[in-house]
Formats: sequence, C-alpha cells, structure tokens
Amino acid sequence: MQIFRRQGYITRGLLILAASLLLSACQWGWLQGGDTRHRLIISVPDQKMLLLEDGQVVAAYVISTAKRGIGDMPDSYMTPGGRMQVAEKIGAGAPLGAVFKDRLATGEVVAADAPGRDPVVTRILWLRGTELRNRNAYPRFIYIHGTPQESLLGTPASYGCIRMRSVDIAELFERIEVGTVVDVLEKPDRPADAQPSAS
Repeated sequence: MQIFRRQGYITRGLLILAASLLLSACQWGWLQGGDTRHRLIISVPDQKMLLLEDGQVVAAYVISTAKRGIGDMPDSYMTPGGRMQVAEKIGAGAPLGAVFKDRLATGEVVAADAPGRDPVVTRILWLRGTELRNRNAYPRFIYIHGTPQESLLGTPASYGCIRMRSVDIAELFERIEVGTVVDVLEKPDRPADAQPSAS
C-alpha cells in the first residue's frame, strides 16, 4: 500500500511538472503554430540569412547581427542564438525607410545611409524565443527590421536585432507569416534539412 501511495505522489508530481512545462511552453511560444512552409536561417559568422520555402533555399540576404555577439541577457545588446519564431509582423504597407518608434510609425521616412541616423525602419518581424537560451528575445524587443545603415550590413553592427536592407525586409515581410521558425546559428554550417534551390 505504501508503494502505491509513493507512486501516487510521483505520478502527481510528474503531472504538476508536465503542466508547469506546458504553461512555460505556451508563454515562450513553443506551441505557436503558423507558417510551416518557410524558415529563416541566420548565420552569425557569415552575416547572412537564408529563406527556405518547403525545405529549399529561395533567397539569401546580407544582414547585421549584434556587434557584442550572441547572448540573451537583458540589457546585453547581444543577438539571441538558437531557435525562435516570428511572433508579430508590424508595418504592412509602410513606405521604404518609414521610421518606427515603439513599433508605431512616426510618419518620418529616412533614406538609406542617412548620416547620423539609426532608427528601426520599413518593417518589423518581432521574434519570440522557443528555448531557454533565448527566452528573453520577446521582452527584449528583438526584431528582424530594416536599417538606414545599409553600408554596415555584412558586419556585426546592431544592438541585438537582426538588420536588413529596407527593400529586403519589405520583400521578406510579404513572403512569410507569423510562426515562421528562425534559427540563429553561431557556426557557419547549414542544417541538414536545408537544400539548395533547383532554380
């Protein structure tokens, strides 16, 4: 009888643990569905991003990740590594170079490489972490977004976000949906399921 009681406690404990993990998973977006046809692979060493559609590479973009490297601590100004998802898309229909402050369009438009300017421009893809190592991505406001500092693309130059040319982020924004998986890789290799496109 004592064995059954112990097993009952163990079973109850496992159920509580499983429920806690499930709630955490929901909070971090682990269970979020959405776009399963597309995937983004960001290579930090190469400062490039690949767009996959149905497992095939269909586009490659030059990007900038954080100048301080990879990490997820609050106020670190680092780009989180690992697997994330697109949680929100902001800026549909805004002109290229449209400035966003706190995710709202200000009405200002900034030209590429405008001197002394470094705002978030054109479109925002707000990322949510799906792993412990990047769980702070969403509350840290980590985005894929346009930058007016296009001459710095190809080198780590951001304060944590992934920067793109305005024309590239506008195109990408139209191609993917909320729920798209985003893998930020710290090594230059590509996952085995990413195949070059036939075209």
